[in-house]
Amino acid sequence: MTRRLRVLPRRISLRARLTLIYGGLFLAAGVVLLGVTYALFDQQLAGGGLKVYARGVKTDDPASGPPRNQVITGDGKVLGNEAAQKWMKDERDRLNAAATTSLIAQGGLALLVVGGAAAGFGWLAAGRVLAPLHRVTDTARRIASAPAADRGLHERIALRGPDDEVKDLADTFDTMVERLDRSFDGQRRFVANASHELRTPLTLGRALVEVAMHRKAASEDVRQLGENLLEINARHERLINGLLLLASSENEISERLPVDLSDIVDHVVGQTAREAEVAGITVTQRTAPAPTTGDALLLERLVHNLVENGIRHNTLDGGGWVRAVCRARDDGLVEVEVDNTGPAVPRYELPALFEPFRRLGTDRLVTAKGAGLGLSIVRSIARAHGGEVTARPRDGGGLTVTVTLPAHAEADGGRPGHP
Repeated sequence: MTRRLRVLPRRISLRARLTLIYGGLFLAAGVVLLGVTYALFDQQLAGGGLKVYARGVKTDDPASGPPRNQVITGDGKVLGNEAAQKWMKDERDRLNAAATTSLIAQGGLALLVVGGAAAGFGWLAAGRVLAPLHRVTDTARRIASAPAADRGLHERIALRGPDDEVKDLADTFDTMVERLDRSFDGQRRFVANASHELRTPLTLGRALVEVAMHRKAASEDVRQLGENLLEINARHERLINGLLLLASSENEISERLPVDLSDIVDHVVGQTAREAEVAGITVTQRTAPAPTTGDALLLERLVHNLVENGIRHNTLDGGGWVRAVCRARDDGLVEVEVDNTGPAVPRYELPALFEPFRRLGTDRLVTAKGAGLGLSIVRSIARAHGGEVTARPRDGGGLTVTVTLPAHAEADGGRPGHP
């Protein structure tokens, strides 16, 4: 069965609508004026406003009776009595028709010409009046299209002109963007400063625990307690490192270098082989050249978090698997796709998985498996590189996470997406 596609009408701009309103009102007023003029003119003709002058002719013949009204036509004919009256009536009708034709035809043509000119001037006037709104729209579009949420908030409209409603809108927009910029900047500084300040006591605490554990007089209970404390300290260090990485990944990448994601995927799979073996998880990769540009360390952390997330959130009894696929696409993008076995993931839970400190089933709980920052960092790094990340549940349990990034166009003579 063929589906009928609904064709949506094209949007008409505000400038075009204003022009149509100006031109329509002018034409409507012109038509009314033309109609009133015609009505008055017709009334004047019907009321005898058109005078046809005749002359009385007096004859010397008494038998001819009183003088008669006669009319001399343009070609020299002399008409009298009924013929004169008929000629006068025909002449008045001819003049009426000619005047009406001239008034309607030529007046209508003049009205169209003047209406077109009025619409043109209305178009120019509307464009001049709406020009400040275009600046507001362009600035808002640049801020909205920034890869990260706080990117581009330093821009301002700074509209100069008369103190009217448009300037009030631009100034209000600038105030809103300025407050957002201060809010994001303060939040970013707080996360970075707090993470740095927390690293120092953690490092000092780990050193003190290690010294106490390796003393010759330390008992077995002290060593066991030290191992537990070191494990807790390691969790906190992972949390702090994740916060630092999350804060840095939201900053603008100033220098972009060519990177092949296939090399990163192979390297990360080799790094996580030991953890996967201990967990009883099989990790496989299928890679093809996928050139892109960006920060190699951040992209490595992106792939590492995906693979590590697949290993740690897998089947509990072993026998699970993680598969990492890297390839270039035909639409100018490269992608990394990591899917894994594991518990079933409800589709409505997917957006929460990309929020910091949010994990399925253990909301805001830091455990040995992680701090709940893995996918948040993945999304931040992807957006900082101009890409996107999506997730979908697998049939039978588990998750499939796909990251798409812009391809490096110079990798193959300017053909993006083809190695």
